[in-house]
Amino acid sequence: MRIPAATLVASLSIILPVGPSAAQTPLDETTLPTRAEATDWIETSRYDDVVALLETVAAARADAHLTTMGYTFEGRAIPLLVVGLGDPSAESVMASGKLRVYLQGGIHSGEVPGKEALQMLARDLAAGRAPAAWTESMVLLIAPLYNADGNERVRLTNRPRQHGPLAGMGQRPNAMGLDLNRDHMKLDSPEARSVVGMMNRYDPHLSVDLHTTNGSRHGYHLTYSPPLHPGVAAPVVDLLRGSGLPQVTEGVFDRTGWHTWYYGNARRMPDGETGWFTFDHRPRFNNNYIGLRNRLAILGEAYSYATFEDRVIATRVFVDEILDWAASDTDAIRDAVAAADASAVGEVLPTRATFAADDTLATILMGEVDEERNPWSGRMMLRRRDVTIPTPMREYGTFAATDTETVPRRYYVPPNVEPAIDRLAAHGIEATVLSEPMTIEVEEFRVDSTSVSPREFQGHNEIEYFGSWTTVERTLPAGTHAVDVAQPLGRLAFYLLEPRSDDGLANWAFMDEFVEEGVYPIVREPGR
Repeated sequence: MRIPAATLVASLSIILPVGPSAAQTPLDETTLPTRAEATDWIETSRYDDVVALLETVAAARADAHLTTMGYTFEGRAIPLLVVGLGDPSAESVMASGKLRVYLQGGIHSGEVPGKEALQMLARDLAAGRAPAAWTESMVLLIAPLYNADGNERVRLTNRPRQHGPLAGMGQRPNAMGLDLNRDHMKLDSPEARSVVGMMNRYDPHLSVDLHTTNGSRHGYHLTYSPPLHPGVAAPVVDLLRGSGLPQVTEGVFDRTGWHTWYYGNARRMPDGETGWFTFDHRPRFNNNYIGLRNRLAILGEAYSYATFEDRVIATRVFVDEILDWAASDTDAIRDAVAAADASAVGEVLPTRATFAADDTLATILMGEVDEERNPWSGRMMLRRRDVTIPTPMREYGTFAATDTETVPRRYYVPPNVEPAIDRLAAHGIEATVLSEPMTIEVEEFRVDSTSVSPREFQGHNEIEYFGSWTTVERTLPAGTHAVDVAQPLGRLAFYLLEPRSDDGLANWAFMDEFVEEGVYPIVREPGR
């Protein structure tokens, strides 16, 4: 049975009082409203609103602390609320033994439900209205507003077909014009370097990235995705698909009567059939990148044609159910992460991939919409009808390799290849610098040809390299960076450094100037 939205909003503030040091003055949507709540869901929070609310939360709860994960291109501090420990430093959090969960909103600043829902969550934590297990067994790292610069560029014409907020919302890219959810591998933006730096310091076991959909008119209030890259360690994906996401799906429905499912869009194929296609496997995307760090990641996408209020409620309930699952299954999450951290040396992993079809048809809930006019902009927007249309179709929710390589024991990066050296360090990948020349038998990649995209994307013309590996004897100069792949971030190192990787440094054209006489500059030492 569906619970009315007003009842749901109230219920989010009536969880049993448990957390430590609840505020003297009750904190709720009346005494500490978000900007969305204060304006009856007409407006969305600005940067100063978010910071002010988080400051109040930090002052109201002894184990809540407001810090920053880094800075935006325009110099705004990216707020990070650390809840569940007296000392918010990464060293103390890592030493606490608690499960670490990172919650992120606003990577695309026009997609605002995560920003609002995470503020509401923070408020309930401060008021002692969140389950005790969330902070007894976990430390929560809450970043409601990642793309802070984009958030301040509010226009009525941003995302015009989306149903609210009626008074406008921020823009998708950051102030540099970069899509931050395409920057996790190349790290061109200070925001991406900030969030990856946070991951290096706090090493969250589980991360949640909150968005709003584009595209198909379906019947779900929210869709989701685990990491999609086929090279992600199996324990990570198996736990999410086998246990975590089914439990979350059931929990959201029990609380709201609303359906959730794996993210997708209905697409007609050349044979006339319609398939339910997920988005992309490449680790430029947040959830796929985190998966290659051997950590659990969940993408949440509220339905853009549901009302703004309903999108926030769906997002908040989704996050609550994830936290309930994580708190109840901490051992399984730790075990999955530990198993994923095992060395990948010698494994055959994909460097390129394409969609894979499920063997059986799935029943996908499609939907309908009505047009409504935004009273402020005068433009038409779409509003979800309360109908679901069960539609059988093939689901394309996973990926299969189209090109593979055997993971080597080491890569050797010449000292002059600074774009690689810089980014490896920024990703937290460990390397040893040779203090003197070393002669060793290695494999070098001889480039036969390249295919350069004629269209610039995110500041780069992407390149696909073709060629083959040849065994040679090479004297490596002093200053060469040796990257041992038998480290926890070895899978990530593999995808960054392989020349055929569809999202590595070569793909982003960082290696092009260093290819001399048809030889890729980075060599590798096979596993022994």
